[in-house]
Amino acid sequence: MPLFASPFKPEPPHVHAQAPRTGVLYCNLGTPDAATPAAVRRYLAQFLSDHRVIEIPKILWNVILHGIILRTRPKQSAAKYASIWTPQGSPLRIGTEQQAVMLRGWLGERGHQLQVDYAMRYGSPSIAEQLDKFKAQGVTRVLIVPAYPQYSATSTASVFDAVYDWARQTRSIPELRFINRYHDDPGYIAALARRVRSHWQQHGKPDQLVMSFHGVPERTLHLGDPYHCECHKTARLLASALGLAKEEYKVTFQSRLGRAKWLEPYTEPSLIAMAKAKVARVDVVCPGFTSDCLETLEEIAMEGKAAFLNAGGKEFHYIPCLNSEPDWITALSHIVQTHLQGWPTQNPVDAQSLTDTAARAKALGAKQ
Repeated sequence: MPLFASPFKPEPPHVHAQAPRTGVLYCNLGTPDAATPAAVRRYLAQFLSDHRVIEIPKILWNVILHGIILRTRPKQSAAKYASIWTPQGSPLRIGTEQQAVMLRGWLGERGHQLQVDYAMRYGSPSIAEQLDKFKAQGVTRVLIVPAYPQYSATSTASVFDAVYDWARQTRSIPELRFINRYHDDPGYIAALARRVRSHWQQHGKPDQLVMSFHGVPERTLHLGDPYHCECHKTARLLASALGLAKEEYKVTFQSRLGRAKWLEPYTEPSLIAMAKAKVARVDVVCPGFTSDCLETLEEIAMEGKAAFLNAGGKEFHYIPCLNSEPDWITALSHIVQTHLQGWPTQNPVDAQSLTDTAARAKALGAKQ
């Protein structure tokens, strides 16, 4: 028996003949395991305990979190999750998994032999357990790909924190690379524009296009977080791709928490103001979300729609996220390939693996 326990987790058995492998971990925010108060409470406890998300001093915040929020919010949030839940589970988890499967297939068809999987920053599968899985598969290089196009300390940096926390407990750390942002990537912008145009081809154009991004406290902007600027750059590039004049679109921010001032203008008050100003039809797109989730399907498509129509608006359209659109998977694949440069990934193609991946992606698509 050793005198002292090691601070590091046991390493998987080493296989001398195994060639080094490369992994791509696609990381999204997270979701409860079920649309129940208990599951939502567990999820919120993890999410709202992250110092990247809430920068209030921990002692004060713990009193608010455990004394108020976790006693009241889970039941309310569970009802909202239940309104968008599918027989297969969370839309965010299903969509993120399908993106990862399609990404692996796209890269595999071009000769890249990679382990590609997805993880959630909060909830499951966790970043730590997926990195452990990679190590067990012989992965020695890992590219971390956040599902957030715009960098924010509250989201992107939090993913990186989870990777660093895992590495602190790991004896043999793989080579690591991180993608910080792709808010102005031409392929991403083109995929967004095609998504909007496709909707307009079926339903016609609105009087106003609203581009709603997830909000963050305004103080983060003054402290140097680039998120606000990157959201506006994405909006400008998308508007240019769509041929919109400045007065034909509006950038807003949603999902406020607490009483502090967040990035403005806020989405729902803006929709109400438009309705009262006799704007008959608005379309809302959420460029910062790559997969549909609670914030898009419930907060925008349900609550935002009700707010606009109840204030006198005539017609409201929510334009779905990129999800598994081929243009988006292609763009994401190009982003990944750019960041994989220099790592040997072009091994002979495993035909059976590609066939299995294609079948899995098709099965996931059929479930949606």
